[in-house]
Amino acid sequence: MSGGDRGTGRVRRVGHAAAARGGVFAEILAQVSGEAAQGEDLPAILQRIVDCLAARLPVAIASIILLDGDGGHFVQEVWAGRIDLAPPGALPWPVSVGAAGRCARSGRAQLIADVQRDPDYVPGHRDVRSEYLVPIRHRDRLHGVLNLESTQAGFFTADVRRMFDAVAAQIAGTIHLARVVLELEQANRKLQQLSMSDGLTGIANRRCFDEHLDETWRRHARERHWLALLLVDVDCFKRLNDACGHLYGDECLRELARLCGEVFAGTGALVARYGGEEFAIVLPGADAVEARRFGDRLCRQVRSRGLVHPASPVAPCLTVSVGAAAIRPQAAASPSSLIAVADRALYAAKAQGRDRVVARTAQAGRRVELEA
Repeated sequence: MSGGDRGTGRVRRVGHAAAARGGVFAEILAQVSGEAAQGEDLPAILQRIVDCLAARLPVAIASIILLDGDGGHFVQEVWAGRIDLAPPGALPWPVSVGAAGRCARSGRAQLIADVQRDPDYVPGHRDVRSEYLVPIRHRDRLHGVLNLESTQAGFFTADVRRMFDAVAAQIAGTIHLARVVLELEQANRKLQQLSMSDGLTGIANRRCFDEHLDETWRRHARERHWLALLLVDVDCFKRLNDACGHLYGDECLRELARLCGEVFAGTGALVARYGGEEFAIVLPGADAVEARRFGDRLCRQVRSRGLVHPASPVAPCLTVSVGAAAIRPQAAASPSSLIAVADRALYAAKAQGRDRVVARTAQAGRRVELEA
C-alpha cells in the first residue's frame, strides 16, 4: 500500500470513529434530555447521567459537581468511572480551589491537556493525563461543573470538547427543569398544608379533621382498636369577647391550641379547630377511661395557665368543658356516631357546671352510651 493509500485509510478510520462517536453523543443527549421527566430526585437523575457518560464514552472519570445557592462552594458531587483513579473529594469545598473552582469562577470551559503542568489541578492518580471541565449554566444561573478526566493525554480534541459542551448545556436544562418541578411540588405541598390548617391557630382545620377521622375510623375498624374523640369548648367564650375584645379572645384560642398540643404530644392524636371556640382531638387507641384522663389533664392545664376571664361565672380564669367518647369502630358504621356521642357528652359537661370532663363509651350501630 502506498503512503497516500495509508494516509487515506487513516483519515477514513478517524472519520468513522468521529461519526460513531457523534452517534453515541446524540444518543446521550437524547437520554439526558429525557431524564428530568422521570420524576425522581435530582441526585438520582444526575447519577444516571454520569453513569451513562462513563459507560458509553472512553473517559476514565465523569462527575457533576453542584454549587450552593450563592455559588461560593461546591456542595454535592455525583461520580462515575474508575474509583481507583481519583475518588470523590470531601465536600463542601470553596470555588477558590482546584481546576473545577477555576471553571466556576471564570464561567468558561477549562481544557487541561496535561494535568502535570496545570497549577490548579488537584493531584489524583498518576494515570490521569488530561481533564476537561465545562460550566453547567442555564441562562444566568451557574449550577455547577461537568468534570471529565481521561488517561489519554490528547483525548479532548476540539470535536470532543464541542460534544461535551453540548452535553453540559443539556445537563443544565435538565437540572433547571428538575429544580422547577421540585419547587412546584414544594409549593403544592405548602398549599395543601395551608388548605388543611386553621389560619388563626395554625393547627388542623375542620376539613383536615373530617378527612383524618374518616381515615382513622377505617383503620381502627380493620384492626379492632379503640378510638376516642374529645370535643373541647371554651366556657362562656362570647362573654370573654364582649368583656375583653376579639383580639384577646383570639389570643386565648391560640393559647388553647398550644396547650392541647402539649397535653396530647406523643400520643399520635390530631388536634383540630372544630369551629369557633370548639376544638376536636382524635385520640387513637384510647378507651373512654384514657380519654377522660387526658381531658382532665387538659382542664387542669388550662386553669393553671391563668388566662383572665372577668365575665365567667365559672372561675376568674379561662376554663374549658370536654366531652369525650370512645368506640370500637365498625366498617359498616360511620364516624358521625362517635361525633354525636362526644357532642352529647360535651353538652352534659356544660349542664353539670362546666370546667369538667364527661366521657362515654359508645357501641357502633347502637344507641347505647356508658358513662366512664
